[in-house]
Amino acid sequence: MWRAWLIWGVAVAAYILAVTNRTSLAAVGVDAAHRFDADASTLSMFAVLQLAVYGFMQLPVGMLLDRLGTRPIIVTGMVLMAVGQLVMALSPNVGIAIGARMLIGAGDAAVFPSVLRVVATWFPAQRGSLMVQLTGIVGLTGQLLAIAPLATLVHATGWSIAFGSLAGLCILFAILLLAVVRNHPPTMAADLSVNTDTGAIQVVTSAVDTRIGLKATWSHPGTRLAFWSHFTTPFAGTAFIMLWGIPFLTAGEGLTSAQAALVTTVYVVVGMLLGPVMGALSGRMPNHRSRMLVLPTVAFQMLAWLAVIAWPTPAPLWLLFVLAVAMGTGGPASMIAFDHARTHNPSHRLSTATGITNTGGFIAGLVAIFLIGAALDLQGAGTPDTYSLEAFRLAFLTQVPLWLIGAFFIVFERKRTRIRMGLDEPRTKRRPRA
Repeated sequence: MWRAWLIWGVAVAAYILAVTNRTSLAAVGVDAAHRFDADASTLSMFAVLQLAVYGFMQLPVGMLLDRLGTRPIIVTGMVLMAVGQLVMALSPNVGIAIGARMLIGAGDAAVFPSVLRVVATWFPAQRGSLMVQLTGIVGLTGQLLAIAPLATLVHATGWSIAFGSLAGLCILFAILLLAVVRNHPPTMAADLSVNTDTGAIQVVTSAVDTRIGLKATWSHPGTRLAFWSHFTTPFAGTAFIMLWGIPFLTAGEGLTSAQAALVTTVYVVVGMLLGPVMGALSGRMPNHRSRMLVLPTVAFQMLAWLAVIAWPTPAPLWLLFVLAVAMGTGGPASMIAFDHARTHNPSHRLSTATGITNTGGFIAGLVAIFLIGAALDLQGAGTPDTYSLEAFRLAFLTQVPLWLIGAFFIVFERKRTRIRMGLDEPRTKRRPRA
């Protein structure tokens, strides 16, 4: 069993590094704007295209994992991120830098599914849920490393040395993963999940359905409920932590770098602490997840943002902490979407439903990041020298339509799902008057 924990430990450490790479512009967005002479719309494309590549690669990564196993895929992911960060360190212009972020997105896409496969093949099946939750919680520490430590390194040593160091660290981890990780235990001939209580053995697959399977999966209202739940809950935090949070807090709200780092740290820590709590509550109220957990989370985030935006002066620090807590609930609430996907789809379509669900949050995240940048540019406040609190406030208002659209479809698809499950009666059409 010690070998399973060793392999998982190395793999999850690689996932921490992947999250650090993913959010490595979080605290140095202003530096990036100065280095590449980028306006807000251009700066937003760093994150938009990175997320787009990450989402697009999910299905191909699943297919390659089935064919090749964990070891070559996770190593390839680390190498791609290393190349991306090295190009980022040396890039002479914004076009090459955006290409570097796309490489990072492609490499990042390979890591988390690989770690989940390690869990499925090296640990007893009945421990799967706990290990997946633990993997997600530990991985969030990568966001903490991307906030203050990376910014400090950039300012102390320079852009090229800091991002070059990340590239070197990725190469070291690629070597470590190659040396330690194995696709399955030596006693097994294939990637299998074993229930040690019952002795049941199941082949670990994440098979991707054909177009017929995709159509059948999307046709179930439970899948659409999962998609809109994942669309609506995490995007505000994604936009904040990946790009616009630190510029808003420092150039807009006037916080020091240390205070801004503390606010973003609260956001990350809240997500780590609430993950198990939200998971337990979701398991206890399977028929009321949307009404009791998802929709209140959406309302909390929107109200917190509106309060910060409407504050007549720069928001007090306590209100910014409330905002961080509100956004921190989004990640744990978004995981409820995968409970919907798992509940309402047969096992042979589960990976398809999971892929559809996962795209929801990435679509909303990249749209939010782009809209905020575009709104800053339209106000003539698209560069660090022209950032202002008023411009940021109007820019962040572009999130409101995404919340409203998402909440509407959550309510709509929840009703249809409950009718499909037999929990609610279908609406009867009114008879025309004689």
